[in-house]
Amino acid sequence: MVNDTTLDAILNRLDQGLEAALNRLVAFLRIPSISTDPAHAGDVRRAAEWLRDELAGIGFDATVRDTPGHPMVIARSQPGGARPLLFYGHYDVQPVDPLSLWDRPPFEPVIEDTPAGRVIRARGASDDKGQLMTFVEAFRAWRDIHGELPPDLILLLEGEEESGSPSLQPFLRENAAELRASLAMICDTELFANARPAIVTQLRGLVGEEVIIRAADRDLHSGMFGGLAANPITVLAQALAALKDDAGRVTLPGFYDGVDEPPADLRRDWESLGFEAAEVLGRVGLSHPVGERGRMPLEMVWNRPTAEINGISGGYTGDGFKTVLPAEARAKVSFRLTGRQEPDSIRAAFRDHVRGFLPPDCTVEFHEHGGSPASVMDTSDPAFAAVRKALGDEWGQEAAFIGSGGSIPIAGDFKTILGMDSVLVGFARDDDRIHSPNEKYDVDSFAKGARSWARILAALR
Repeated sequence: MVNDTTLDAILNRLDQGLEAALNRLVAFLRIPSISTDPAHAGDVRRAAEWLRDELAGIGFDATVRDTPGHPMVIARSQPGGARPLLFYGHYDVQPVDPLSLWDRPPFEPVIEDTPAGRVIRARGASDDKGQLMTFVEAFRAWRDIHGELPPDLILLLEGEEESGSPSLQPFLRENAAELRASLAMICDTELFANARPAIVTQLRGLVGEEVIIRAADRDLHSGMFGGLAANPITVLAQALAALKDDAGRVTLPGFYDGVDEPPADLRRDWESLGFEAAEVLGRVGLSHPVGERGRMPLEMVWNRPTAEINGISGGYTGDGFKTVLPAEARAKVSFRLTGRQEPDSIRAAFRDHVRGFLPPDCTVEFHEHGGSPASVMDTSDPAFAAVRKALGDEWGQEAAFIGSGGSIPIAGDFKTILGMDSVLVGFARDDDRIHSPNEKYDVDSFAKGARSWARILAALR
């Protein structure tokens, strides 16, 4: 266990080294590691090698591992710890389009003064290079004070997160013995309400489906065939509209199998967070929440499954007007899953649902777009209480146990492939503009994030 005097020395070291740490982050952000663009494959590898060299320089045994896609960076400290910990982050970034909406070149980082404080402006500043470097800087300060790194740390740093992680699951399976730890630490999340630290303890899963309904062998004149021939858009619209009832519940048979109610203590915690749906919706020009009747707003985005239509097309959509019955209609539909819902069962139920609306002259084709179950962490592990206290000590507010409406598939992969839960702690803010032009990361988030990881390491050692 690290005593208070030693922890204070580590925290002071981080404070004194903040400007040097920012310079390192700026150098990292200059590398345009866009994993979705083959033209940047060399840059993605260069970012991996930059990380390897940084980690080796502070005492890790660090290597770049090739995959069929972009490389992984694996680093280990010396053995001998009571509890091995695996730290995960990703070093690839989103594309920058549309470039015209950036105020400055996205890979020429700058530290700006804003009314809310200093920010680091660049692609990847928040997602995920700035977040990743918070624990790297904590490790560096620990080494500077102790003379060595904490034992039994494993780092897994991915270069394909922004392109769907196609190499990740095979890599985890092939290297499970090397990567398995008692707990994973994931840094790709946010503060709650900008000022309160948070630990994500549950994540929704995801099922994505594209459906194509076809009828005639060509577009038809609506005056000659309207009312006689099947219209794929009408068929598709009827099937999609029937996905929900008037109370906002999804109608697929068995859809809610495995959906659990939140425990009473967790529900009380969520109620105490002061989440105002109208305020959140107001930021995007809306005011009235929709969803399942009788559910509180946070429950709807964290603990209830959804069915959403993400795109729909068919017929003539150009300028002017063209009176046709289209030959085909398409839609993209996603389901967010909670609890113990099974992605394959949801997918099969959706396909059966659509087939039930097909008239004899129509055919349907489905295309799968990923599927992952929800992840729910076992917060009875004492590590969660220790991390919660460490975050509270740094931020001056007790860390909230929260859910996430989105999906972080790596947490599920760690659970199913490596057999371990994850502690998801991050310091992004909801105005960081991740995936958008002019992405930023607050210097305060970066500094206090590194201090938070130092406290977490001390609490778990």
